[in-house]
Amino acid sequence: MSRLLHVDSGPYAPPAPARELTAVSADGARLHVEIHGPDGAPAVVLAHGWTCSTAFWAAQIRELAADHRVIAYDQRGHGRSPASPACSAEALADDLEAVLEATLAPGEQAVIAGHSMGGMTVMAAAERAGFRAHAAAVLLCSTGSSQLVAASTVVPIRAGRPRTWLTRRILGSRAPLGPVTPLARRILKYATMGAGSAPHMVEACARIVHACPRKVRHSWSQVLDLLDLDHGVRELRVPTAVVVGTADRLTPPAQARALAAALPQCTGLTELPGVGHMTPIEAPGLVGERIRELVHAHIQVVSEESA
Repeated sequence: MSRLLHVDSGPYAPPAPARELTAVSADGARLHVEIHGPDGAPAVVLAHGWTCSTAFWAAQIRELAADHRVIAYDQRGHGRSPASPACSAEALADDLEAVLEATLAPGEQAVIAGHSMGGMTVMAAAERAGFRAHAAAVLLCSTGSSQLVAASTVVPIRAGRPRTWLTRRILGSRAPLGPVTPLARRILKYATMGAGSAPHMVEACARIVHACPRKVRHSWSQVLDLLDLDHGVRELRVPTAVVVGTADRLTPPAQARALAAALPQCTGLTELPGVGHMTPIEAPGLVGERIRELVHAHIQVVSEESA
């Protein structure tokens, strides 16, 4: 059971995609892509975070695919996308552009939602021509643009060099996470989720995070440690909504507030009381609702009669 890559029943069990494909990034990296929902429906693209996979978006995919074309992909080294020696913000941007090119028609626009490192992917791609051609609006969930390790409150001591050092050691650990045990669930819940998160939510997150190869986890932790995408935030010139949990220890609310203040077209900041870092799993309905709102406001749907 410890080897299960995700839960296989309940609301967080990944639904079967309508089809799958492989997108090839600028350096040849191959990315697993899933497409859910009907052809011709408004497009939504989902970018997951560090140590996660397409399975992380299961609740949103299940709800949105009824009337949206939902495109989800595994970041390089995660899920079913092979690992690559190239780990950088530029690689994240390359990968998102490759997915957009492989799944959207020329000129077709989508709402792009990114959680944690997925949100950083969006910021990294903000100036790219391929991104600007396809992004109608953006949802940033539980993410930040710089000073990620220093801002984290996973280590419960006051901010300063000792906390930053300890946090860097913990998040950058090369140790295997091992099987999903009761202790592992408690640790993951403390670090990444709100105290009120239900056991089935914790289980869903634990299965996904523990499935991430430790070398991949470590390599991307080094990228996140040095990340500075403040310029990308200022260049994200599409309507952008921001969501954060008030109990987020990895990218605390101050990070979200800084994003909202710097974004050229912030459409709103939502702070969710008691919710931690894993907002798409902890608050699935709210995240799906924000995506729907952005689609309704910023994607023009052309009916067959008027086409």
